[in-house]
Amino acid sequence: MSTETESVDLVDDTTVKNIARAALFAALAGAFAYVSFPYPLSPAPVTLQVLGVFLAGVFLGPVWGGAAMVLYLVAGAVGAPVFAGGEAGLGSLVGPNAGYLWSYPPAAAAVGALAHGRAVESPASVGTPRLVGAMALGVCVIYAMGVAGLMAVLGLSLPNALLTGAVVFLPAEALKMAAAVGIVRSDRLRAA
Repeated sequence: MSTETESVDLVDDTTVKNIARAALFAALAGAFAYVSFPYPLSPAPVTLQVLGVFLAGVFLGPVWGGAAMVLYLVAGAVGAPVFAGGEAGLGSLVGPNAGYLWSYPPAAAAVGALAHGRAVESPASVGTPRLVGAMALGVCVIYAMGVAGLMAVLGLSLPNALLTGAVVFLPAEALKMAAAVGIVRSDRLRAA
């Protein structure tokens, strides 16, 4: 009778690493939600959450970037205070900002898909025009769903929802894109 046992890996090391990275970017998006302030021109606040969406897509690719944002939404839904201004719960996912929140997984996936193409490359090897284009696509996804949410929840007309839910945020989104490109191009990150 032998007393030897075999080690069985239920999940491979790459999957464990990707889940950990997705959790890290979900936490980052939650931390960015605390950088939030009311915007008098819109019913939605200005936050840094979109920067987290950009970074998740760029660094994790389409599948794991989208998964990170799903994890972020789940954390907020079950009560972690990770939404804008420290809000949490299911009410945030059906309120005026719901369209923006629900857009984060498809936006991160879109950013990752366009930034990486068919192969998940190192973010440092992706050209700046491609990075900016990927983030612009992500902004389009976020605004499309955010504007639809404002129309559905607040009953805004399409022109009013576009103006107050998208157009007024364009300068802030440009700054977030610039910050994301700076982070991706950081010498410190490339050395790691």
